[in-house]
Amino acid sequence: MTLHVVGGVYQEHCVHPRWNQIYGSAGRAALAIGTLGTAVVLHSYMNDTAQQLINEKGAWLDNFSTNPTNIDRIVGFNYLYDMAVPEKYGIPPQPYPSLILNEEKILRFGMLEGDAIVQAEWAVYDPQRDGASFHQNGSTAKHLALVLNTYEAANLAGMKGDHPSKTAPILAQTHGAEVVIVKMGPEGAFVWTASQTTQVPAFRTSRVWKIGSGDCFAGHFANAWMHEGKTPGEAAEIASRATAYYCQMQAFPTQADLISTRDYPAVQLSAGYGKGVRRQVYLAGPFFDLAQVWMVQRARADLQELGLTVFSPYHDIGIGSAEDVVGLDLEHIQKSDLVMAITDGLDSGTIYEIGYARALNKPVVVYSERHRGESLKMMEGSGCAICGEYTTALYATLWEAVKI
Repeated sequence: MTLHVVGGVYQEHCVHPRWNQIYGSAGRAALAIGTLGTAVVLHSYMNDTAQQLINEKGAWLDNFSTNPTNIDRIVGFNYLYDMAVPEKYGIPPQPYPSLILNEEKILRFGMLEGDAIVQAEWAVYDPQRDGASFHQNGSTAKHLALVLNTYEAANLAGMKGDHPSKTAPILAQTHGAEVVIVKMGPEGAFVWTASQTTQVPAFRTSRVWKIGSGDCFAGHFANAWMHEGKTPGEAAEIASRATAYYCQMQAFPTQADLISTRDYPAVQLSAGYGKGVRRQVYLAGPFFDLAQVWMVQRARADLQELGLTVFSPYHDIGIGSAEDVVGLDLEHIQKSDLVMAITDGLDSGTIYEIGYARALNKPVVVYSERHRGESLKMMEGSGCAICGEYTTALYATLWEAVKI
């Protein structure tokens, strides 16, 4: 049976790591489903360039096809880095006429440039950030699953800050859903049905590519639940493993690749984290010029966005003499639970802080894009986690923190 995917096909440009592709939520999910061998049709607003490039990406797939609605210009996203909030462009001043679908099995995404009104026996709906409810535009489904992140679930339920165990049943009741999946970062995914709830783990990888990871989760969940007949919990775990593969490899897994994800370790959560304890990260790094200050500022904000408490010497102590700051720096390394160190440039103060933290047996994540091998030998040899990409370093820090 064919799956139908409807949603955005967008231009994606990332400055660093470099990325310039046309995917979007629906394009990515449809190609992910097609890579598994499932027959899939992509419905979206596309210009000629988008149609050509999406069809080229799917040319090697036996059962992939598109049903485009022609427009002059697609929406685009500009990212400075792959975890950054993107700048959006090309959103039309007035939405395009809604796409209309009447199919048995549909994965629907919220869109920026228009909407999709669907009638389905089976449907999975990912509203995207600040999206509308499934039925608001007249869409119907006999069996409906919602896939959201924690923010989206709380926002759509009108219960900001509440745990998915509270928002999921409200969403199910108000939206007529029989399944609600809430993605919870390092805690994995909360799966709600009327008969039971399940917590599916997130899986740890040595690299994290963030753009489109949520699209992959929705696509793989839809395929496992609607096409393969898996239970919601089983389908969510398959989606979680497939998403980990995508983040690691920056590619869509085949069925054989999904088997290999059985070797991925689940993110470990400590008892303290489960009780609400949030560990403190000491953010080490130089701040002697604008680029360095920007990097520290950005890392602090991103770690906080991931739910961590951050002690930043630049923000929390300031610039001063050795007498003024060194004792306070070391005191707060002692008080912190782990360290994330920005080491490009091999600043002597940052290197000292790394050594001091390791002497105290505190976990240290080293972020370095410019240096390899000999320059980082002591850090690697003393048990630091070495990350050559920024987003990977952020997630390595998060995963270390939640297991303490």
